[in-house]
Amino acid sequence: MEQQPQTPQPIEGEQEQRFKTLGVRIQDELHTQLAFIAQLSGTTIADQIRVSIEARVLAAQDDPELIARAEELRAEIEREAAARRQAIAGLFGKAAVSGEAGTPRGRK
Repeated sequence: MEQQPQTPQPIEGEQEQRFKTLGVRIQDELHTQLAFIAQLSGTTIADQIRVSIEARVLAAQDDPELIARAEELRAEIEREAAARRQAIAGLFGKAAVSGEAGTPRGRK
């Protein structure tokens, strides 16, 4: 019998955390194994999945290939942001890019 996950209660003095619910499809055999691991550990399947995801996220932070791809994506985002800033400056002037307030052109 599968245990229902319980909503974690915030610890006093800590900020309330927000959670997302995921629906994950796994093969029957994997589910049976995971349920057995949860039973042996005295936890729930949801707890086991959460621990596995947390471990994967930590491992990803040290993955050289993912780090390189993240750097490439960051550089691409920076290029796109620079192009948008230039477009705004060309259309509305440098004051629009720098955030300076002023009277819009053509309006009085």
